[in-house]
Amino acid sequence: MQTVNNEKDDGELKKNAADRLGEGKILPLVFKLTIPAVIAQLITFLYNIVDRMFVAKIQDSGMDALAALGIVLPITLIISAFANLIGIGGAPRASIKLGEKEPQEANKIFNTSFLLLTGVGLILSAITFILSRQIVIAFGCPQSAVDFAVSYLKIYSAGTIFVLLAQGLNPFITAQGYSLTAMFSVLIGAVINIALDPLFIFVFKMGVEGASFATVISQFISFIWITVFFFSKKSIFKFRIKDMKPDLKRMATILSLGVTPFVMTITECAIQIVFNINLNVSTGGNKDYTAALTIMLSALQLISLPLNGLGYGMQPFVSYNYGKGDTARLKKGIKYVTIIAFIFAVTVWSVSLAIPQLYAYVFSASDSVREIVKTYTPFFLMGSIMFFIQMTLQNVNVALGQSRSALILAVLRKIVILIPLCFTLTHFMGFKGVYLSEGIADFAAGIITGIVIFLTFPKVFKKREELLKLQNAEKNLPE
Repeated sequence: MQTVNNEKDDGELKKNAADRLGEGKILPLVFKLTIPAVIAQLITFLYNIVDRMFVAKIQDSGMDALAALGIVLPITLIISAFANLIGIGGAPRASIKLGEKEPQEANKIFNTSFLLLTGVGLILSAITFILSRQIVIAFGCPQSAVDFAVSYLKIYSAGTIFVLLAQGLNPFITAQGYSLTAMFSVLIGAVINIALDPLFIFVFKMGVEGASFATVISQFISFIWITVFFFSKKSIFKFRIKDMKPDLKRMATILSLGVTPFVMTITECAIQIVFNINLNVSTGGNKDYTAALTIMLSALQLISLPLNGLGYGMQPFVSYNYGKGDTARLKKGIKYVTIIAFIFAVTVWSVSLAIPQLYAYVFSASDSVREIVKTYTPFFLMGSIMFFIQMTLQNVNVALGQSRSALILAVLRKIVILIPLCFTLTHFMGFKGVYLSEGIADFAAGIITGIVIFLTFPKVFKKREELLKLQNAEKNLPE
């Protein structure tokens, strides 16, 4: 009898974890889901910049080390892109299945995603380790920073599989409504990284290699925390060998939806490579301009990552209610998160343009780098106000299962507009064109994306309502 009661309690706990996404007041639920996700993204921002902040303080070689990490950044973004391809592709699919009351299929999606993450992690680890020097040179690394970049990347590659599993499985925690737990998954790694960085870099005198060791260790511990959660009673999703059986159709559904965040991250990486190459050529390999770009990209992340968090946090709500067919609830939730995202974007954008030199001081930049940051950051960030659409509503679009339109919009900003613009402006204006192209492209792409999204969302909702009405009518037909 006790066992029966425990199973009943466990089932009720899991039911409430999913069904609460479709019940109760919307605005409090929006805050409950998005605040931990935004904090997690801010922690990710801290995670990303803490290595750069510490290595910039290395005596005599700080700017070379900072430039090196600027080169390594797009490589780590490629790894994150694969985590997004599988994790952010699989989690919304699983949420939709929970909304459709198909928990077994949702669990198969989870286990298939785990299998994909493991396989891709092992492959990427081998490639980045073996080809580390060739990669950093191809990505436009200044000659004085090559050895720093290679040493960081070789160590980082050893922990690639843990990076992929930690980042790729965390969305499945959020998908169940446990945003706070997902936030702690990131927080644990960030706190450990912050603690280990000065120890390894300065106390043990390991320099850039110490920063890489700290990152790998912290990601491994995050992975352990996440894995433990899926073995707990709270989790709807469980590791099951039988559910890991490869299924090409299921893999295709995961990857088809995940291709949008994958392309968004890959194109982010591509443009950073284009930036680095153009700066390297137009300045004759001057490391100060690459170091300044690293700081500006950090400022861009401060705006984009929390807005990404708003979108990620809303995905379980959006996917669940889309699967359920509650379009009235969907519209209210999306309206609330759009207003919140706009207020945040305007606030951070205004401060960044008013006092851009603040970022240079955070990174202990040299006088020459500080002057570059002060002069060109307002141009670099002028279009980032549109990220409330580009980041937040794009993630909502993915949560609705609109992989095709989301993919086109993701490609638009970087591939169609920014990369050609960067080459063109740099050709005519020199290094100034690199910094100016980002701001122009972000503003133009934001306007186009906004028009497309606000025109297509009502059609998506209407189509879903009609489909569910048809399905219900078929179920009620007499046999």
